Amino acid sequence: MTAGVSTIIYPVKDLARAKALFSALLETEPYADEPYYVGFKDAGQDVGLDPNGHSKGLTGPVPYWHVTDIRASHAALLAAGAEALQDIHDVGGGRLIASVKDADGNLVGLLQDPTG
Repeated sequence: MTAGVSTIIYPVKDLARAKALFSALLETEPYADEPYYVGFKDAGQDVGLDPNGHSKGLTGPVPYWHVTDIRASHAALLAAGAEALQDIHDVGGGRLIASVKDADGNLVGLLQDPTG
């Protein structure tokens, strides 16, 4: 089961320039500003900038579907023919993410927040 797409991550090569661009676009400062990730919140959307995204195989923005069971969702996508791009891993605080590519090369992210 999904709760929709609420997070999108952009792989960036120049974090400072990307941060300036998204600060101007969203008219806000980031809530997270680290050398490995910059995150913004706007209108219920989480927008992240990943300076290591290209080295992880990300070729463009990745929409992350918020799911209740990332392992089941990941297995279902692989069984349906998706190719694993990033295996399930914790990005901090118990938040789990993974990503796959569909048959057309489109990136699909999965995100499971920790349960309470």
